[in-house]
Amino acid sequence: MKKNYCFPVVLIMVMAALIFSSPAYADKFTDTIDIYKKSEAVQPFFKNAYGYAVFPTIGKAGIGIGGSYGTGQVYKGGKVTGEVSVIKGSIGFQLGAQAFSQMIFFEDKRAYDEFTSGNFEFDATASAVAITAGAQAKAGTEGASAGASAGPATGKQAKTSYHKGMVVFTHAKGGLMYEASIGGQKFKFKPKK
Repeated sequence: MKKNYCFPVVLIMVMAALIFSSPAYADKFTDTIDIYKKSEAVQPFFKNAYGYAVFPTIGKAGIGIGGSYGTGQVYKGGKVTGEVSVIKGSIGFQLGAQAFSQMIFFEDKRAYDEFTSGNFEFDATASAVAITAGAQAKAGTEGASAGASAGPATGKQAKTSYHKGMVVFTHAKGGLMYEASIGGQKFKFKPKK
């Protein structure tokens, strides 16, 4: 029986196109942070968080079998403390491709240390608050629900709080995909030298 290698190649090409097709920015991290700061649901976390991680673009694609990948930076006290990558593989009902940005806020030193310990993974039920217009929101790392959240420029306050010391926000950049979970995302942290 002849193996079909076409699907993995197409999946990799779609993910690469999503990741590298974003416009060139002078500082993609600052631009991404600025988008999140416009959301009323996110603003309190910038004021009170111990630290946060920023992923300007995470590309996700799948047809039954899928995956996502992105790179980011971790901040504490407004200073970059290291680089982080995220990867996720999934099997199940999914179809399409999507690019999105993501921010993870750490409530305290314990949550920050857990995330930056080298390797960290969200459990299978993890979900995020979407700050795109009209989206229903889910918060935390185990699917705690929250109110509706509007777009970053006109966002209404969502009742969002930390769960296990972390809260996750996403902002869709393009594409269409059926699957909203962030559960199973694996992060690898590399401290700044």
